[in-house]
Amino acid sequence: MNTKLHAVADAKGRPIGFYMLAGQGSDYTGAATLLGSLPKAGWLVAVRGYDADWFRETLRDKGIKVCIPGRTSRKKAVKHDKRRYKRRSRIEIMFGRLKDWRRVATRYDRCPETFFSAIMLAATALFWL
Repeated sequence: MNTKLHAVADAKGRPIGFYMLAGQGSDYTGAATLLGSLPKAGWLVAVRGYDADWFRETLRDKGIKVCIPGRTSRKKAVKHDKRRYKRRSRIEIMFGRLKDWRRVATRYDRCPETFFSAIMLAATALFWL
């Protein structure tokens, strides 16, 4: 009963979309699911787990600039804007605010669909009402 939550947020750190995958899955799988529903954006800021050449190329083809630090196992280092990457803290703050809801933080719901609906309800109440 382990899940991994991927989120797309706007520049202010408000969630636009969530994707829940199995906890043992990699971030590459999450990256592939995010690609189909990304809104029009100028930049995408993500953690090292999303660092893949195919992901970067696909985003560039869509006209989205990428700010993802390279994995430490890369042979050739990838440059990223460190100043822009610091804005990723807004996403971390968003996840922290979601976890203020006890139901989300402790995951009482055994069913993934019920847990996902609790996340959506919390996000709507916290950020959009």
